[in-house]
Amino acid sequence: MSELSINDDRLWQTLMELAKIGATPKGGLCRLALTDLDRQGRDLFVSWCEAAGCTVTVDEVGNIFARRPGRNPDRPAVCTGSHLDTQPTGGRFDGIYGVLAGLEVIRSFNDHGIETDAPIDLIVWTNEEGARFSPPMLGSGVAMGVFTLDHVLDIRDNDGLRLGDELARIGYKGTVPVTGHAMGAYFEAHIEQGPVLETEGFQIGVVTGAQGQRWYEATVTGRESHAGPTPMRMRRDALAGAAVMMEAVEAIALEVGGDACSTIGRIRAEPDSRNVIPGKVWFTIDLRNPDAEALARMDAMLRERLAAIADTRGLGLELTDFWAFPTTPFAPDLVGRVRESAVRRGLSHRDIVSGAGHDAVYVARKVPTAMIFIPCEGGLSHNEAENVHPDHASAGCAVLADAILATAL
Repeated sequence: MSELSINDDRLWQTLMELAKIGATPKGGLCRLALTDLDRQGRDLFVSWCEAAGCTVTVDEVGNIFARRPGRNPDRPAVCTGSHLDTQPTGGRFDGIYGVLAGLEVIRSFNDHGIETDAPIDLIVWTNEEGARFSPPMLGSGVAMGVFTLDHVLDIRDNDGLRLGDELARIGYKGTVPVTGHAMGAYFEAHIEQGPVLETEGFQIGVVTGAQGQRWYEATVTGRESHAGPTPMRMRRDALAGAAVMMEAVEAIALEVGGDACSTIGRIRAEPDSRNVIPGKVWFTIDLRNPDAEALARMDAMLRERLAAIADTRGLGLELTDFWAFPTTPFAPDLVGRVRESAVRRGLSHRDIVSGAGHDAVYVARKVPTAMIFIPCEGGLSHNEAENVHPDHASAGCAVLADAILATAL
């Protein structure tokens, strides 16, 4: 059993204190990126970090870096973190747990008088969720060179508000160059956001990598006409055709099997009238698979089958690529440190692949990276009922502390 202990009660109390900002009546959170509530959450986080002796800086896209100094300031920092923004009906732990587990690691090192050779940086990434400004993972994406800073600052939300302007408005448009932060390693603790760990009775998920994702936008074009006088045989119903396409999207994942997933998340029909046959339908498609070849096969199936449905029904189809990232393996040595900690502490654990995207996926493109999962009740996430057991939160934080310490000494 490791001698390093964390303050379980302090971790939980910190989680519950931050959960008051943006709390919803159903017990969840609505704290969208770069809103006033996001500013309040960031301000509270910064105050906690400064009280723990950290120096806080903010980069040009609003990413926050709280540094606990090491004996050797020339060593690249050992980093940990996640995000504080939520979905509109999000939970209290998605992303937030990773940030506050990192804070508890720093506080616990302070309690025990532990010095590290490398600095430790606790990071809050901007706009991980993508709920307000899309696509997701924008702060880490800019930092890792996936997106340009100018492009991201010019992204607008559904109300036409510009990301860069909102950053400045809430006081988090920093001046530190966004790509100039030296990172030697990165660990991210997170709730699983799925049911595997809880169902199988494991306390810790040792995340070996993340599955690939491809997002698309589909626009189906038919012909608007009156719902009564237009015979069925003479219709070019965009919504009816889109519905068949959506069934095909689901069938692709079922046919490929394994861990393949396909999802239709948003739908918009025009002219959106009860008695008009829809002339245009727009919808989103999300394909995921941990196997790169299988994901490529799903992509080919999608393009072929949707085109065939459109052709059969006399409809136009525009299928555009919106966002994607490949299957991402994590650094074996860092993954090993997570596994070794779980073994040493006597925690039940299993290897697992992340089904969701995380900032760690982008960071892993340039920095050795690993993740730690803890179970969430019922596998629920992106849901106001999202919950974790305090014992699981403590166990994941202790493993995070061990992995950081082993890397930073």
